[in-house]
Amino acid sequence: MGIEECLLKEGVWPICGVDEAGRGPLAGPVVAAAVMIMPGSELRGIVKDSKQVSPLNREKIYDLIMQSPHTCVGISQVDVSVIDGINILQATLLAMQMAVANLGIKPIKALIDGNIAPQLSCESVTVVGGDATEPSISAASIIAKVVRDRYMIHMDRIFPGYGFAQHKGYGTADHYKAIREQGITPIHRRSFKGVL
Repeated sequence: MGIEECLLKEGVWPICGVDEAGRGPLAGPVVAAAVMIMPGSELRGIVKDSKQVSPLNREKIYDLIMQSPHTCVGISQVDVSVIDGINILQATLLAMQMAVANLGIKPIKALIDGNIAPQLSCESVTVVGGDATEPSISAASIIAKVVRDRYMIHMDRIFPGYGFAQHKGYGTADHYKAIREQGITPIHRRSFKGVL
């Protein structure tokens, strides 16, 4: 049994799970999501770590989470100019902080995927690999990934030839080749090695 289920059994509520997408890519924003799933909701058995789910199923689960009366979702995005200004770790923590602030309900505890927590107005618990063990973090990972992937697919239309729709900004051989041949775009992270 995960931390979240143990807390719910102890009567701790509301709890949110927090995760991000886009720490590693050479281009695009970092996106964070905070999600609360009401105790007893069937969504608790449906959500899985976004990396373990096909893109099609991610979209379906995203819709279930966003439309469910049993969830509360906060989303935030920190753009390239901020990432380059404060570094990707600080930008990620800022995105997480903003996602929790964007929830309609204030949590009393936040479960954060990873080993570093942002500064929050509630108590936070870091959970390494939490996107695979805690339903609310799994849900947050799916929301963040779908929102970011959709953004990068849109950017692929604005900046054709870079392959953003395929690699979502990650440092693939084709992406590095496109940077060498075409230069960088406004959504490239200038502070990242290999971009300039």
